[in-house]
Amino acid sequence: MIKTNNLLNKTAHATLKAHDALKGVTIHTPLEYSERLSRLYKAEVFLKREDLQPVRSYKIRGAYTLLSSLSPQERVNGVVCASAGNHAQGVAYSCRELGIRGTIFMPETTPRQKVDRVHFFGDKWVDIQLVGKTYDESNTAALVFRDRNQAVYAPPFDDFRTIAGQGTVAKEILEDEPEVDVVVHPIGGGGLIAGCGAYFAINAPKVKVVGAEPAGALGMLRSLEAGRVVTLKDIDPFVDGAAVKKVGNKTFAIAKKVISNIVSVPEGAVCTTMIELYQKEGIIAEPAGALAVSALKELAPNICGKRVVAVVSGGNNDISRYPEVIERSLVYQGLKHYFIVEFFQKPGELKTFVTEALGSGDDITRFEYIKKINKEKGPALVGIELSRKEDLKPLLGRMDKLGIRYKHFTTDDLLYSVLL
Repeated sequence: MIKTNNLLNKTAHATLKAHDALKGVTIHTPLEYSERLSRLYKAEVFLKREDLQPVRSYKIRGAYTLLSSLSPQERVNGVVCASAGNHAQGVAYSCRELGIRGTIFMPETTPRQKVDRVHFFGDKWVDIQLVGKTYDESNTAALVFRDRNQAVYAPPFDDFRTIAGQGTVAKEILEDEPEVDVVVHPIGGGGLIAGCGAYFAINAPKVKVVGAEPAGALGMLRSLEAGRVVTLKDIDPFVDGAAVKKVGNKTFAIAKKVISNIVSVPEGAVCTTMIELYQKEGIIAEPAGALAVSALKELAPNICGKRVVAVVSGGNNDISRYPEVIERSLVYQGLKHYFIVEFFQKPGELKTFVTEALGSGDDITRFEYIKKINKEKGPALVGIELSRKEDLKPLLGRMDKLGIRYKHFTTDDLLYSVLL
């Protein structure tokens, strides 16, 4: 087993080689100062804009580093990979640039926009297979394909070449801001934080390496707690670029030595950040791309007065997802609530509810009711949007005073997942 220092040294050295190999393929993305976030968190906050890469994510770094290292015979055999989208685009782009045939397995739940972009970047060089509901199911299919066709497997994170390629993000950060104190990375399988963490450990050990994981897929956090790589039973696939059931063995071996902290980020907080980045900075971030910025809120007490970088890892967001993004954001902020309300089946009941139960800033955004003439009462599904989250308690008080029977759904209720 490679000793820790040797492992970090080898990874950091490989990152330097990857940086040379990527010249003319990737761009040195800007490190943008955010005045809004700096004021909000009383720190110097910079955004590493990996959403501006040719494939709109940092994944091209690792994919090209891996594929460009293949022998002539391996190139003839072709490559296969599994990806929720961004690694797939990196592999597709690399296949086209290097003239290598590729087969890419993607979950059936992958946003249409990402599938179309893979087609665009790979052109005639790649074949796309939509298999399974999660990355892990697609990955299983990719491994079967590898064994049957002697293709080279190109993992999205658990390969030292991929890890080294992703580590070039850290090299650029230090070139642009040598005095950085904290760097926050999104975590899916762990390739980015492992590569960057190793590079920082060798070249700028004072930098605190922080990870951000979606609350519904805490693969790295649970593995660190257990002291070994664990497989999550269930995950929330919403943050598709970071929703994996199992982090990599190689990434974990590095990450456990370099990570100082991991922040669990609620999916609703990610949605709120996506909206804020778009409305206030003009940045189109996908859910995984907004993870690191979302983590700053919890980190606020510890980053005051420090120089902080948050990696905006990707901008491949399907516009059709925005209604769900807005909905999740409102729910997370306590502004959107759902009820089952029991109404007497007689004229004027809804009018009474609107005029006496609702407050001046409350709005009904959803109402589903079917009148049944043989019943005295009937339930209705009611969605209510508030002006302020503090308006919920007065609303419930008025409903109680009126004697209205209702059930207020929380995010733990099974019906909630249907509503969203």
